[in-house]
Amino acid sequence: MIGYVTLGTNDREKSSKFYDALCGELGVGRMMENEQFIAWGKPGGGTGIGITRPFDGNPASVGNGVMVALEAKDQDQVQRLYDLALAMAGLTKARPATAAVAFTRAISAIPTATSSTLS
Repeated sequence: MIGYVTLGTNDREKSSKFYDALCGELGVGRMMENEQFIAWGKPGGGTGIGITRPFDGNPASVGNGVMVALEAKDQDQVQRLYDLALAMAGLTKARPATAAVAFTRAISAIPTATSSTLS
């Protein structure tokens, strides 16, 4: 069910060394990387983990930069999940350019039991 977990970081270099070591021990390596984020795992091999500088440009903190992605079976299911998340949060649809931000805000509006981050 979980596609990946993303953790916000304020120190990409230090965090990448940490996760290179941990993921190496788990038998997986980097599978995706750019200047914003790094992801570890096996393509098509289950849940992965990633680190990122927060999308909004603010420092990583509890909740800022943290994301858990639910794995969807196709684009139609992504749309249904998006619509459901907005409805459950009492929000209206966002413009296409801001859909990812609106989806993140909708998910963030749903209460959670705990929250944590590694940076």
